[in-house]
Amino acid sequence: MTVVSQTSPPPPRLDPAKFRDPHRTARGEARAQVALARLTTLWLNTGSLCNLACSNCYIESSPTNDRLAYLSAAEAAAFLDEIARDAWPVREIGFTGGEPFMNRDILAMLAAALDRGFEVLVLTNAMRPMMKLAQPLLALHLAHPGRLTLRVSLDHWGPDLHERERGAGSWAPAVEGLDWLCANGFAPHVASRLMWGESEAEARAGFRALFAARGWAIHAEDPAALVLFPEMDARLDVPEITTACWGILDVSPEAMMCASSRMVVKRRGAATPVVLPCTLLPYDTAFEMGARLAEAAGPVTLNHPHCARFCVLGGASCSPVA
Repeated sequence: MTVVSQTSPPPPRLDPAKFRDPHRTARGEARAQVALARLTTLWLNTGSLCNLACSNCYIESSPTNDRLAYLSAAEAAAFLDEIARDAWPVREIGFTGGEPFMNRDILAMLAAALDRGFEVLVLTNAMRPMMKLAQPLLALHLAHPGRLTLRVSLDHWGPDLHERERGAGSWAPAVEGLDWLCANGFAPHVASRLMWGESEAEARAGFRALFAARGWAIHAEDPAALVLFPEMDARLDVPEITTACWGILDVSPEAMMCASSRMVVKRRGAATPVVLPCTLLPYDTAFEMGARLAEAAGPVTLNHPHCARFCVLGGASCSPVA
């Protein structure tokens, strides 16, 4: 299997007239909105610090980026309390970062969500921060079998391209973390990117061979077990999504991530966390919806390139729960 050489001309840059007006596109057409149909997933961003500094991290996580502060167990619990009090139909609590296992309260937050009966999804690179907590993490898994899923980021099925994105020496610890998860009865998922000139079929074939070689019981054809995300770059041109696009593209607004999810972040220096529509827009204050879920139940205007490229045109979602 070969990877297509990146020799084509660079794609056009984003037209600066686009994504300016929350209600109208650059052409003056009505911008699409997505209503909250049913809140099934609540994401908790544990903080933007990470043990890696990837070449193209959509959230710009790194060992020095603390623009999103560590969320505390007490702050997370307040949102779990709100879910219970107001009977929100949340089934899944997702933990993202940064690297969630760098947050000192991560085990307490995982335990709180699991003890309340939620399915829990953790996005991790499965490297040293996770492995330092291997034994208490295993204890949580054994206490709540089948409800704790770790989704491990591998940016390609081969070490060379993975390390081109994540840095030299990042491959071996990641696959060793996956080895440990599989050997200890977890059912991990893998997240990768369609960014190397491969088709989805080629990428799945490459991962299928990797999974077989490592003895990982991960189904490469299952879009939840192996998530292949479209690459995101807000600097590149992409069509704006109008109200007419739903019919033109034959896509339902209810299929969008913001129809069923919200994300909690705490900005550096802020007194309290805030709620955003989804995992893709952590720094854009224009998308802040309030300090509580009750304040974040309104529609989301698709006024960002990620809304178009990742969700509407890419058909992607960070959560497998519908």
